[in-house]
Amino acid sequence: MVRRKPELLLPAGNAESFFAALRGGADAVFMGLRQFNARGRAMNFSNAQLMAALQEAKARKVKVYVTLNTVVKNAEIKDLIDVLAFLEKVKVDAVIIQDWGVFRIAHQFFPSLVLHASTQMGNHNSAGVNFNAKRGIVRTILARELTMSELQIISSRIHSEIELFVHGALCYSFSGMCLFSSYQGGQGANRGMCAQPCRMKYQQSEELRFVFSLKDNQQIENLDKLVEYGVASLKIEGRMKSADYVFRVARAYRQAIDQSLGANAAVALLDDELGREKTSYFLGHNVRDAFTHDSNTGREIGVVEQVSNGKIILQSSSILNVGSRLRFLKEAGNSSVTLKVAGLNQHGDRVELLQVEKQGVTVGDRVFLVGVGDEKFPTKFRQLPAEPATQWSRNRKQTIYDTFQVKKYTGASQLFVRVDHPDWLRKMRFTDIELLILKLKRNDWEKVEWNSPFMQENRNKIAIELPKFISEVQLDFYRKWSNDLFAKGFRHFFVSHLSQKQLLPVGAQISATENVYVFNDSAARLMFDEKLQNFCYPYENDMDNLFQMKNKNGIVPLYFYPELFYSRMPVDLNREQARFKDENNKAFRRFIRDGMTVVVPDMPVALTQYKKQLMEAGFRKFLVDFSYDIPTGNVIKKVMTRVQTAEPIHPSTIFNFKKGLK
Repeated sequence: MVRRKPELLLPAGNAESFFAALRGGADAVFMGLRQFNARGRAMNFSNAQLMAALQEAKARKVKVYVTLNTVVKNAEIKDLIDVLAFLEKVKVDAVIIQDWGVFRIAHQFFPSLVLHASTQMGNHNSAGVNFNAKRGIVRTILARELTMSELQIISSRIHSEIELFVHGALCYSFSGMCLFSSYQGGQGANRGMCAQPCRMKYQQSEELRFVFSLKDNQQIENLDKLVEYGVASLKIEGRMKSADYVFRVARAYRQAIDQSLGANAAVALLDDELGREKTSYFLGHNVRDAFTHDSNTGREIGVVEQVSNGKIILQSSSILNVGSRLRFLKEAGNSSVTLKVAGLNQHGDRVELLQVEKQGVTVGDRVFLVGVGDEKFPTKFRQLPAEPATQWSRNRKQTIYDTFQVKKYTGASQLFVRVDHPDWLRKMRFTDIELLILKLKRNDWEKVEWNSPFMQENRNKIAIELPKFISEVQLDFYRKWSNDLFAKGFRHFFVSHLSQKQLLPVGAQISATENVYVFNDSAARLMFDEKLQNFCYPYENDMDNLFQMKNKNGIVPLYFYPELFYSRMPVDLNREQARFKDENNKAFRRFIRDGMTVVVPDMPVALTQYKKQLMEAGFRKFLVDFSYDIPTGNVIKKVMTRVQTAEPIHPSTIFNFKKGLK
């Protein structure tokens, strides 16, 4: 059998790392513009820099993919259209997307753009890959949490390209399903602003320690299997990392792919990569050992002893170079300063860093070497091309806006209620609600007496929710399960991923949970195009974005416990005490649901006091989510009363609703 080489796809967070990727042997690079990308904290590229990069890459027959992999607010669509027009004009090789609203605009109005589905889209089975392919997405970047056996089955059932992260940082939560950073300070991971809460310390039983921090992904030892299973592209994470990192990792994987070095020799090239400890993660059955007790990257080389005007002195036996990158970590907390060595004097173990311009380094800071700096790469492009005229006029943009329109729902107010345990069923008054959404664990479905008079009498007011994660080996179970329930008269289903429509019987009524992100009118229109009866607005939404939407037919959540982490990983917390606190004393709870670790805040989010305002703005559908509450009539009475009277619920928070989502 002929070995087909996969593409080596490397990150470029700036011009220097772009040139490092080229020298390291990239077949393709991925980079972000200054907006709409999931690494908003990286330097990223201007339009002119991207054009220069395209020229350099084309001369070397290297492809360039541009990341537009964030969810887009409604007010940002006008700028998004200009970005898409520019990317089509300059002929990038592909655009990586997360938002279904971005997909709709790109696919319909910029048809020459090649689209890749970001890992932020949460695709983890063949249903997701094939769903994307049917809609014109040529490549799907799979979730990192797949086992090798799952990947093997997926590869035998799909009809388009797949891409896989093989090296770099790992998030604790599934990509696209993490709300922790958003909850802590309005810096949404789905908006490219993640503050990395999984790298922070948490307290349980008076002990403050790293609980969710993972080692770095490394799959170089597994490349033969990935090639055998037809993975089209091997992706290296790291748009916020140094050019030194990009080059060293590129060189190792290039030689491993080309088989110019043995596996051991290729692995040895990664010794100076200076990331965290490594794990082969789910692909290598290395899950329990995937946690690290130190979230820092780099090699610790010393402590700051003195800081004076433009000079830092430290003791270190490590040999540094002009161009080495250092990170200075505060003795307390997680804040740090990173700088590139501009000049130095080194005598034995005494190191003087000269020409220091950055502020914020203090005596006692721990010093980490994060880039060796022995290779030099250009930091600028030789010439920046003139940008083509690509901005669309207001009238042309209006033609796109006009396609978003749907008939407005103007009926009576509707209340949707979600519950997560069979004990809630007998406590609900079905006359008070439009629909009861059942979000049960797999073993709880068997406890429901579906053919009982009570269930049959209320079957038209009961909807069944599919989980966020359905592994490849579970697909047949959920197909059969949904058909069985449909045959019993339960016809309404809520999908947590658009591809789950393919698992449902013909004739099913389908709605979407908040996990199918509808952040803008374009995404809302796509829900209509996909024949969905209802959709929920995201839990991390804010008032300004919600009120900017013309499509107000969605379901607004009024009461819920947001799932801050949703992970396939276990976590080292005492099972008898599943509560813990962050460094700011905020409390959280951990649950295990069908093998998934779910973290929610100890306090619910309640927006009941804004119901009248929402009604005046044109919203008519509302959600009360009792998941993670204890099933009692008192809880129902308290919450439902506040919904009816539009009064606040205490204690509670309002998440990002007023402070805004960045």
